[in-house]
Amino acid sequence: MTLISTFEKTREASRALSLLSEEKINLALEDFAAATVANIPAILEENQKDLDRMDPQDPKYDRLKLTPERIEAIAADIRKVAQLPSPVGRTLEEKQLENGLSLKKVSVPIGVIGIIYESRPNVTFDVFSLCLKSGNALVLKGSSDAHASNLAIEKIIHKVLEKNGINQHIVTLLPAEREATKELLQAVGYVDLIIPRGSQGLINFVRDNSRVPVIETGAGIVHTYFDVSADLEKGADIIANAKTRRVSVCNALDCLIIHEQRLEDLKTISSKLAEKGTKIYADEPSLEAIKDSYPSDLLSPAEEEHYGTEFLSMTMSIKTVSNLKEALDHIARHSSKHSEAIIAEDEETLDLFLRSVDAAAVYANTSTAFTDGAQFGMGAEIGISTQKLHARGPMALNELTSYKWIIRGNGQTRA
Repeated sequence: MTLISTFEKTREASRALSLLSEEKINLALEDFAAATVANIPAILEENQKDLDRMDPQDPKYDRLKLTPERIEAIAADIRKVAQLPSPVGRTLEEKQLENGLSLKKVSVPIGVIGIIYESRPNVTFDVFSLCLKSGNALVLKGSSDAHASNLAIEKIIHKVLEKNGINQHIVTLLPAEREATKELLQAVGYVDLIIPRGSQGLINFVRDNSRVPVIETGAGIVHTYFDVSADLEKGADIIANAKTRRVSVCNALDCLIIHEQRLEDLKTISSKLAEKGTKIYADEPSLEAIKDSYPSDLLSPAEEEHYGTEFLSMTMSIKTVSNLKEALDHIARHSSKHSEAIIAEDEETLDLFLRSVDAAAVYANTSTAFTDGAQFGMGAEIGISTQKLHARGPMALNELTSYKWIIRGNGQTRA
């Protein structure tokens, strides 16, 4: 398999994107949102073909599944992106030098972005809308699990681009075979950036094998610390929401850390989890606290392997600590630097936690379920960056730009 000609066409198409007006881009996005809703039956038909090949008990099943409601929400996010100001052409810095040179730092598209993702066809919608709005061309490498769904979405995208007189090669869906992934990772000179969306295994593979720059996103090993000063009613609701709202997403709670002086409140906290059928791996103190009240078939002793695990299912672990330092140490040891939270009323404790925890999003007295570009007011997102270079946290329009310096003179030469 050789995809060089494909990459060349996408690279060439990306050059014309910078000439499109913001009005034309917004019109294309509005058309895409309308076409997405109009084609719900066709999308669901293809999505069902993918679902039929997957075990419903697989944690990826929920990520793969599209519903009319989910597609309507996706279309609403596309419209929000269309309404946002363009991130391209913004003056970031401007100055006049003593020699008369005028310098301006201006935001520009990154160029060609490759997305490697697993069983999440919603990503196809999101990344196209964000990349078009930010002037970037797009190479998509979805998994074979979602290939029928992705093909259906690509077909809609190309029809919208054709209708609006935009080169269809700005969006390319690669074949489902793994060889296509390897070629994309070696596409130096054609692709400017690769963003993996999926499991830690996928992210590790892309990072270790890519010759193209990579931004790591996605894997979330999420903790919430219930402090000695925490409000019980508030905390029980937050923990239940963070764990059970949607278990297959990267901002879902994986490990509850609880202060030993609040173990008696664990029965109240866990009752909301039991209602949803949450499987719990508890350390010895927390196991002792709830063994008589929690369903026995959902409760097991925790092993070391249950800490530092992204469950992506209705499963979580519990760790008991005697102070804030122990909680911080546990998070530092097991965190993927995605989202971490504290439930506490003591302001000094809150401040210390928020300053100490090294993560893209750090929460106080609220659910980690809010780590999401749309929830942050960014429209859709292209991923949650867990690294520190270029971008961190939800990546949306501004994070899909770089910048260049524009220098104007009047005959100056350097001595």
